[in-house]
This record gives sequence, C-alpha cells and structure tokens, in this order.
Amino acid sequence: MWQAIGKAIRVATGEDFAVRKCRAIGGGCINSTYSVEDGARRFFVKVNRVSGLSMFEAEADGLREIAGAGVIRVPSPVCAGVAEDSAFLVLEYIDFSSGRKGRAEDLGRQLADMHRVSASQYGWRRDNTIGSTSQVNTPADNWPEFWRDRRIGRQLALAASNGYGGTLQRKGESLLARLDGFFTGYAPLPSLLHGDLWGGNYAYAATGEPVIFDPAVYYGDRETDLAMTELFGGFPEAFHAAYREAFPLDSGYPMRKALYSLYHILNHLNMFGEGYLGQAEGMIEKLLSEAG
Repeated sequence: MWQAIGKAIRVATGEDFAVRKCRAIGGGCINSTYSVEDGARRFFVKVNRVSGLSMFEAEADGLREIAGAGVIRVPSPVCAGVAEDSAFLVLEYIDFSSGRKGRAEDLGRQLADMHRVSASQYGWRRDNTIGSTSQVNTPADNWPEFWRDRRIGRQLALAASNGYGGTLQRKGESLLARLDGFFTGYAPLPSLLHGDLWGGNYAYAATGEPVIFDPAVYYGDRETDLAMTELFGGFPEAFHAAYREAFPLDSGYPMRKALYSLYHILNHLNMFGEGYLGQAEGMIEKLLSEAG
C-alpha cells in the first residue's frame, strides 16, 4: 500500500518520493492516520476502506473551497486514491507541535472573514460526510427548507431506520412542522461553512497560525458553525469575542443555537448509539417550547 501511495505522491507533485518512514498518528475515530516521509519531505495520510474514497475526494474539494477564500489556512490536499484494499487521502503535513499556542483572536477574525464568502444558494456542488454520515448538499434557495429537509429531517429519518422511534420521531415531526418560526424576520446569507467545527478540528501551526481541517463544507447560515464551536467546548472566550467584534451576530442566535446543535447530536445518536437519545429528545422538547 505504501509503495502505491508513494507513487501517487510522485505523480501529484512531480517530484521524487518514496515512503521510507511511516508513523501512525492517533486522534481520529473514523480514519487511520499516518505521517510518511522520505527523509526530505513529509506528508499526512488518511486511510479508510475502499468505500471511503468518495468521502476523501469530497474532503479534498472542501479544503480547496476554503483555501480559495484566502482568509484562513487549511492543509493543502495532495492526492487521493485507492491502494490495495484501502482508500487514502494525502495532505500537506503541518507541524502542530505548538499545541494550543496561538492567538484565539486570529482564529475568530479569520473565521468571520471566511463566513463573509457567500454563494447564490444554500448547499454545495457535491455531497460529503458529517463524521461518517452522508451529508446531502443539494442546493436550495430557502434556508429553513434546506435545514428541515437536508439536515434535521434526514437525521431523524436515519434515526428511525436505526430503531429510534417513539418520542423522538413524534416530537421531531412537530419540530419540523414548526421550523419556519425560528426564522421569522431572519434570512441568512449562504456563508462558506466549515460544517464540523468542534474543538478537535482546529489547531495552531508552529508559527502560531490558526489552521482548520476535517471540514464538512457547504454554504449556509454562519450561525451553524458558531453553534458547533459552543456545543462541545474547546474554543476560548477570546475567539468568540473576536468573531462577534468582526461580524456581529443576529439577536436571534441564542434561540437558533440549539436548533443547529441538534443536527450534530442526532448525528452522534446515529453514529454512536442511544447514549445521545435523551439529549436529543430534551433538545427537541426545549425547542418546541420556544417555538410557542
């Protein structure tokens, strides 16, 4: 496999490369990750089943989409393909040895700049994944419709197929029927989104420069990215303050934050099991009470 990946890197870069050292890197629950080098150059490699190739290709496209905005750093994709019985994605290797030693204010301002990049519709030109779950990005002109049909509705349908019926589905259907009420007087621009911006998907390069990675890119309400930064923590107050100073939020964000977080909790339910069921049901019940 590594011989084939080395050849793919040579073809993609136009420079000689053969894997002479390979080191496993921890931290992911979906892919196996490695550092590969030949003594002069180093790359970061993700490996999954052959069926994961389309996931890797979509991730590479998402990284290019963000890089094209020119406002925040992402690892540059090198190549993706299949070697033996595995799919792989090769990325630029970035030294994150500084840990969290960077300016959170820079991350906040750069994310705000990224969110100012817009498109004519919500969604994206291709589907991708959120974690290991398929994420449908078929473009739409109406944001509440997009969020109902391509986000919450799809996760609820997947939950039903996974055996989570009853209260979750009854309350979920009620929420879908009343979703428009969360957007009265509010029509967000289709902002360029990371799509899965939890605390494990950003770091600082050795220079202190913020870097975001592992995206689930599409164009939508920027509040969805911000809700994700608050859902599991990992972003200091300096980040939030700098973002709000650069790009103030609508007054309705605190109400919609739970609606946007619900998507990820439902996805965790579908990926990891019933430990998230009570949280999902509680969030839907709270949202229904706020919907009036």
